[in-house]
Amino acid sequence: MINLKTLELWFITGSQHLYGEETLKQVAAHSQEIAASLSNDKRMPVTVVYKPVVTTPEEIYNVCMEASVSKNCIGVITWMHTFSPAKMWIRGLKALSKPICHLHTQYNRDIPWQFIDMDFMNLNQSAHGDREFGFMMSRMRMNRKVITGHWQDADVLEELGAWARVAAGWNDWQGARYVRFGDNMRFVAVTDGDKVEAESQFGFSCNTHGIGDLVQVINQIGDGEVDNLVKEYADAYTISGNLLMDPALRDAARIELGMKAFLEAGNYKGFSDTFEDLHGMIQLPGIAVQRLMQAGYGFAGEGDWKTAALVRAMKVMGHGLPGGNSFMEDYTYHFEPGNEMVLGAHMLEICSSIAAGKPSCEKHPLGIGGKADPVRLVFNVAPGEALNASLVDMGNRFRLVVNEVQAVAPPRELPQLPVARVLWKPYPDMKTACTSWILAGGAHHTCYSQNVTSSQLQDFAGIAGIEMLLIDQDTQLRQFENEIRWNDASFR
Repeated sequence: MINLKTLELWFITGSQHLYGEETLKQVAAHSQEIAASLSNDKRMPVTVVYKPVVTTPEEIYNVCMEASVSKNCIGVITWMHTFSPAKMWIRGLKALSKPICHLHTQYNRDIPWQFIDMDFMNLNQSAHGDREFGFMMSRMRMNRKVITGHWQDADVLEELGAWARVAAGWNDWQGARYVRFGDNMRFVAVTDGDKVEAESQFGFSCNTHGIGDLVQVINQIGDGEVDNLVKEYADAYTISGNLLMDPALRDAARIELGMKAFLEAGNYKGFSDTFEDLHGMIQLPGIAVQRLMQAGYGFAGEGDWKTAALVRAMKVMGHGLPGGNSFMEDYTYHFEPGNEMVLGAHMLEICSSIAAGKPSCEKHPLGIGGKADPVRLVFNVAPGEALNASLVDMGNRFRLVVNEVQAVAPPRELPQLPVARVLWKPYPDMKTACTSWILAGGAHHTCYSQNVTSSQLQDFAGIAGIEMLLIDQDTQLRQFENEIRWNDASFR
């Protein structure tokens, strides 16, 4: 579903005609070399495209306009090889609607001590050319990413590749469509929100279809398609007991095929449903949702369209990396002194991309929803560094709340728990993390990620122009409370 290499970052170098044509030829040659090197580096998930050196306000405006309307361009990387007077950039930067990364680098890594002269100095002026450019973006209050260091350094390449993934996630939201089957879970506050403001702020839309619209598509799925999918289940998972002979497995397969057909026909990138609105469905979608998430769709339960969109964006950001991203819910706590943990799960719908080992395909009763026992994948999640991210509507702004966590192996078997699950220890500790999350208004629904970092989510929030609150190893409660107050004042 996702091919990041079809996406482009445009490499734009600034200069001016003051230094003569020979210098500009060297600037262009160096820029082409850097752009090609970045594009070919294994840490760069997208294609970096060299653009001719810009030296006038008209050239700058034109390339910024072209980037803004280009379908494949997801952002620009800017670099001032020489000094580029920044008033030339005002009109172009005002016209630019794509994310921008300011790469503060220079062509040469070292000063050539024996040979340095004024010709070399005139050519290699990034040290102050980038400062001039940086001032203008600060003066214009522009959100941007600044990466400093030599363009061949490993940390620079890793940081730039990580930012490219963020830009890809943001690009994926632009014009994206999400569908909500049924309404929000009744009386629930945090999963609801302003869909009009979200479309204005984030670029994606979310609209509702009655469950009957989906059921109509599900009922049109042929038996042959169901047979093939059941065989796929048998190959991919450990099938519990005699489930292969149980009509419930075929019902689950038909639901998956119908949901996939509906999403493809509507060009949707994600969806939500709710157990309170299942009229005409045989069972609540379990394995269907889990597999559609693994295929790249965003999802969240109970009508939570914001988390569904966030799951999709984070799946794009983490595409091709080890690990996965999943809809998650903080379900229950383990308050053993010195060994406090959170058990994350949901009724059924945890993405199998985060599974440790081969999932088991099982059928169990579900005490809510009033439908037939649903089929689901049951598994544990591997230990390791991870995070939970929650997107909430605070009324006057959207807020992204992130908690870094350490997933751990279950200390004992869980033979009676018929759902996918993960145990984690939140940073910096259970008391501080949970108190901070509550104070921040973070939701009980999150995106659990094994491969997206908090620094990438900070960049994502910056591109979106929204607030982010981070709970990590350095969080102190008093400081965190002050940060909330300061942010309230800043966004008022």
